[in-house]
Parts: sequence; structure tokens; C-alpha cells
Amino acid sequence: MPVRSVLFVCLGNICRSPLAEAALRHEAGRAGLSLRIDSAGTGDWHIGEAPDPRAQAEARRNGLDISAYRGRQVTRADFHEFDLILALDAENLSNLRKLRPADGGARLALLLDQVPGRAGEAVADPYFGGEDGFAATWNDVSEAAHAIVEGIKAG
Repeated sequence: MPVRSVLFVCLGNICRSPLAEAALRHEAGRAGLSLRIDSAGTGDWHIGEAPDPRAQAEARRNGLDISAYRGRQVTRADFHEFDLILALDAENLSNLRKLRPADGGARLALLLDQVPGRAGEAVADPYFGGEDGFAATWNDVSEAAHAIVEGIKAG
């Protein structure tokens, strides 16, 4: 089944998943692909909040603006509305598997499973660290976004 929609999921939806969403929007736009792209968190702590200021700063350093993004929590409907739901670490993937309705058609995987040679790896959560952690997160999500676009183009 071709991928036309992708949802990125981390814990709070203010650091990693908004950066992943921005990276894929950028890569898909450069490739001329029309995809539905969104992000969410498994937790409910940051619903309605803007991304972490450090995530926004990292996006800006890479020419992107994520200031309008707002945190939201994964819903059961997401498993019907997205083709591919990508967790940023194993804990969130496990939580997604528990939340998934029996008839949910979305394929679940880790984000870095999309990158050759990086299957099973997590995108480290930069929340409790410094700006260097956000740069590392950006590198991971950008690499994955490029791999996702190449995979979609290859069919």
C-alpha cells in the first residue's frame, strides 16, 4: 500500500515529533510529494502547547518555522487516518501498540527503522538536555525524512 500519510509520535509532542514532522514536510516539498504529515504524543501533558523553544530554535537554524505547531495526543482515529505511524522510541511504539484498535490499519514502526542500518534505534529525547541534544535530534529526523521520501519515490 502506498504511503500518503505519516504521523510521528513521541512522548509529549513538543520536541522530537514536531521536528520530525517539519523535516518530512521539508523533504516531501523538495521532492514534490503531496503527503499528509502530522505529529502527536502518547502523553497529554502538552496538549495545545507550542513546541519547546529549543526545538523551535533548532528548526529555525535549519530554515524552518514550527512555531504554529501545537501539541496533541494520539487518538484511536489516527490509526484509521494515517498509513504509517512512526514512533521515535521503543517505549512510544509499545504504547502505540496498546492503543491501536483492532481494526486500525496504520502500519507501526520506529522512525529510524526507515533508515538503512539504523533499525531498532531510538531518537534520543533532548528534553532534559541542552541545545546539542536538539541538533542531534534534528540530524536523526532529517536522515529519516530523507529515507522516507526516497522509499516513497521508489514505490
